[in-house]
Amino acid sequence: MSLCSKLLALLRKSRALTTTSTAAAAAATASATASANGMEEAVAAAGPLRTRVCIIGSGPAAHTAAVYAARAELKPVLFEGWLANDIAAGGQLTTTTDVENFPGFPDGVLGAELMDRCRAQSLRFGTKILTETVTSVDFSARPFRVASDDTVVHADSVVVATGAVARRLHFAGSDAFWNRGISACAVCDGAAPIFRNKPIAVIGGGDSAMEEANFLTKYGSQVYIIHRRNAFRASKIMQARALSNPKIKVVWDSEVVEAYGGGEGGPLAGVKVKNVVTGEVSDLQVAGLFFAIGHEPATKFLGGQLELDSDGYVVTKPGSTHTSVKGVFAAGDVQDKKYRQAITAAGSGCMAALDAEHYLQEVGAQEGKTD
Repeated sequence: MSLCSKLLALLRKSRALTTTSTAAAAAATASATASANGMEEAVAAAGPLRTRVCIIGSGPAAHTAAVYAARAELKPVLFEGWLANDIAAGGQLTTTTDVENFPGFPDGVLGAELMDRCRAQSLRFGTKILTETVTSVDFSARPFRVASDDTVVHADSVVVATGAVARRLHFAGSDAFWNRGISACAVCDGAAPIFRNKPIAVIGGGDSAMEEANFLTKYGSQVYIIHRRNAFRASKIMQARALSNPKIKVVWDSEVVEAYGGGEGGPLAGVKVKNVVTGEVSDLQVAGLFFAIGHEPATKFLGGQLELDSDGYVVTKPGSTHTSVKGVFAAGDVQDKKYRQAITAAGSGCMAALDAEHYLQEVGAQEGKTD
């Protein structure tokens, strides 16, 4: 065979191998695609998840409810959300640093670490946690329907523990000094060493602002209430308490336009305050700035299916976590506009789980119905 003939034979053999390889690759791709489609179809065919208790939330109330429900063998499913209300799973505690008033931690604990521990405890007892945000619910029929973009859960009972988000103001430096002098919870943070015997400012004009300003006088050398109007909207009795306190001074018709520090990487050192009438900007040296302009409960996803009060909080029957719909319970800050503490939220989460368990016993759903 000539050299040319040999080269031609090798070329034909190479083309044959390439064709075979390409065909095999195409077959493998088709097989993988079919397998993936089959898995998706299998998931779809499986239908909604079924549970005795579905918990919506990721803070102390939600995880306490989950621990109690799981230990009662109710096999709870918990939606912890994916950046729900622009906050990571774990709720508002994930936005704080040291938590010093939660029992069991004499040296304090980081807010994020506390919530990691709560989550781990929920998992330990068998809670199924979905990192998805609930977008809709249907409480008009049994079982109740709770849905995210990816998952539908049918539940015999539901615990709503979605919390409430503190309203914040945004101005130059407000994000940079968040948790470094700027806070939205005087009760949580006011006793911190960085505020003791130093001037502090509170922004707001309602009852919450009056209450927090009076509370902060226990620790600060002077407390300023900065209000953008020339009169408070707080109740007369709360105004009287604040205005009669010698350590409180009111800065009327003003708003904060900037927060600044005393050195690179240091905490808050002061704020610039603008008079909304004259336009004059003045400097106010303070070690702390507290937003007291209210909270927004995370209840919009409920679509009006539960009774809410005038501020949007879920209404519960006194002394319980029962809502206006039998079998649906509410715990934590989503139904508490007064205390708003991690420990009170955890306590109401326990109440919600026990209320749900008793409800399921009453309707006969606890035995064999959802296994």
